[in-house]
Amino acid sequence: MSLSDTISKTFVPIHREGYPFIAIAAVATIILGWFWSVLFWIGLILTAWVVYFFRDPPRVTPVRDGLIVSPADGTVCLIGPAVPPRELDMGDKPLMRVCIFMNVFNCHVNRAPMTGRVTRVAYKAGKFLNAELDKASEDNERNGLIIENDETRIGVVQIAGLVARRIVCFVKEGETISAGDRFGLIRFGSRLDVYMPEGTKPQVALGQTMIAGESVIADLKSTGDNDLVTRYS
Repeated sequence: MSLSDTISKTFVPIHREGYPFIAIAAVATIILGWFWSVLFWIGLILTAWVVYFFRDPPRVTPVRDGLIVSPADGTVCLIGPAVPPRELDMGDKPLMRVCIFMNVFNCHVNRAPMTGRVTRVAYKAGKFLNAELDKASEDNERNGLIIENDETRIGVVQIAGLVARRIVCFVKEGETISAGDRFGLIRFGSRLDVYMPEGTKPQVALGQTMIAGESVIADLKSTGDNDLVTRYS
């Protein structure tokens, strides 16, 4: 293995969205350090955190039909039926929802929960409440996607939080994406909601740590409550 290969596999890639922020933090660190060395070290720590925040590690996504994978790194904060946001046009009946909260130390690159066609992208301005609160789904700034394939239609909603002030979406209506593909990013600290078909039984628990593109939220073709655990543990 060459030195370049060793280095590339040792260091986690940085998402391109982070480059401007890393540059700003680095320049500010140099300028502040010119006036006072203590500020240089503080700035260096903050710059390192910005680099860490925008990391974009590779993920290995399970590809079996029927699996819904986590769109975000973070912790499951809410599970249960909820009416999807009106702008998604998914009807007014409660659907199974799993909410994943991302703190400022989680990787914030969002990944598609399943393979399908993006049939709707809908942005809605709003507040910046604590993303862990249930009412954040209705009141906070958000961006929602509908992903459809031959058998399934799900909604994925990026929700801003107390610190987050920017939701980025990389896909457009009509595009086809695969499970685990990057579709967006939120800066800095936020939440992702996944709305699944009625009757879906989540395979996660409150407080469980999720890995975007890898952790399974639900198995729509599961034959029993312990089926997924048996095959993916």
